[in-house]
Amino acid sequence: MAYECPLIEISGSPYERGVMYGQKAHDRIVKGVAHYSQQLNASDFGADQLGNIVAKIIPLIDSFNSNLVTEMRGIAVGAQVPFEHVVLLNARTEVLQLAARQKLKTTVDSNPDGCTGLVVLPSATRDNRLIHAQNWDWKYECAETAIVLHVRRDDGPDVLTFTEAGGLARAGINASGVAITGNYLESDRDYRELGIPLALIRRHALEQERLALALRAVYCTSKSASNNIIVSHAEGVVFNLECAPDETFQVQARDGLLVHANHWQSPVALAKLRDTGVKSTPDSLYRDLRVDGCLRAEIGRIAPDDVKRALFDDFESPWGVCRPPRPSLSSNLSATVAMIVMEPAVGTMEVAMLPALNKKFHRFRLQSNFKPASPAELS
Repeated sequence: MAYECPLIEISGSPYERGVMYGQKAHDRIVKGVAHYSQQLNASDFGADQLGNIVAKIIPLIDSFNSNLVTEMRGIAVGAQVPFEHVVLLNARTEVLQLAARQKLKTTVDSNPDGCTGLVVLPSATRDNRLIHAQNWDWKYECAETAIVLHVRRDDGPDVLTFTEAGGLARAGINASGVAITGNYLESDRDYRELGIPLALIRRHALEQERLALALRAVYCTSKSASNNIIVSHAEGVVFNLECAPDETFQVQARDGLLVHANHWQSPVALAKLRDTGVKSTPDSLYRDLRVDGCLRAEIGRIAPDDVKRALFDDFESPWGVCRPPRPSLSSNLSATVAMIVMEPAVGTMEVAMLPALNKKFHRFRLQSNFKPASPAELS
């Protein structure tokens, strides 16, 4: 079955945007809430436990960016769902893990957002434009709840983000040329303390007009769990940040190409922490190698179609870069839910839903304010 990814456009104050969002995405929000609530119930994690986590996490978010809380409250009103359920959609990685760990009193084999992310710097492309792309591997059912959200802001650059309905961000670009994606990582430092939910860190980064402030949001913000976050800028800069909850490590692009899957790569990080995620994402060990190998021979002439071809790689399917629906190592049906290809310099995002089954892309556009520096400005 082919799923479409609808465009939701919102504007106004944070609360007005939230209400508009909740109204327009009502059906998909309700479906997403039902899906994750069912999973929480399977862990004997009910409304009271969810309320307790939300009560602890909201003051943290409020001190980080109070507008995010306001926008989530608006979404709850617009969609006519409890506020706690909107927080669940924006902190589902953290809440699902905390619920499972509470039940088992130990770490768990999860069903992580697999994801293979990449950036090609302008010098390595055919059109001299940075390409930032990702395969999002998660639960097959989430193809029914995905959207592209276009946020028209009066208080900063507009944002275009692919996300689950009710979420404030996942992968995206902003009108100032900043782009962001995230990949699951896991370490022995995870869930010792509550931090800011990853989705909200990404949204806050996308709200920044300046790359430095976007990087600050990712690099310096305390998190509940590890994550790999790739931040790029249309001018031709990329930062791959392997984030432990309390420390951040960098991985550099090589020859204008950066690829990252779901295992730690930084030698410094591997000397200081234990990678506990390979047990649930063993295919990560070759997914980044496959994508890198597909693209490296084309450096200097890489086009968006080449990036797509690399992300469609089906070596070792269904344990490949582009994953058809298959049972996960626990109980869920896992798939590459979406392939997202972005060119922040021209404000475009292309999305193919369930790409292993459907190679049709839909293009979404953001009015970009980015203007490349002139040779005189660079000298």
